[in-house]
Amino acid sequence: MLYGANASRFHWGFVGTPLNFARGEWQIARVYALLGRSEPALYHAEKSLALCIKNELGDFDLGFAYEAMARAYAVQENKIEFDKHMQLAKQTAKKVTIEDNQKWLLKNIETVQTNTIPVF
Repeated sequence: MLYGANASRFHWGFVGTPLNFARGEWQIARVYALLGRSEPALYHAEKSLALCIKNELGDFDLGFAYEAMARAYAVQENKIEFDKHMQLAKQTAKKVTIEDNQKWLLKNIETVQTNTIPVF
C-alpha cells in the first residue's frame, strides 16, 4: 500500500494538477495513518491541506484534507487537534453540494476514530 501510494503521487507529480497532488498526499497520509505512523501521516496530511487551500480545490477535497489531519492526530493521540480537525471536516462536509460526494466524505469521517477504511 505504501509503495503504491508513493508511486502514484510520484507519477502524478509529472503529469498531474494540484488536485492530483492534493489527493496523492491525502492517499499517502491515509496509508501512514493505517500503519500507525502519525508523524509521516501528519506531514502528508498537512501537504494535502496546504494544496487544497492554496489552489481552492473545493469543499470535497478540503474536507478530506481535514479528515486526514484528524486521522493523523488520532494516531498521535492528540485529542485537542483531533477534535479541532474532526469539527472542521464535518463542517466542510456540510458544504459539499453533490450528495453522493458528501455521503462518501462523511462515511470516511466516521471511520477516523477506528482508523479503518469505509466500505462502499
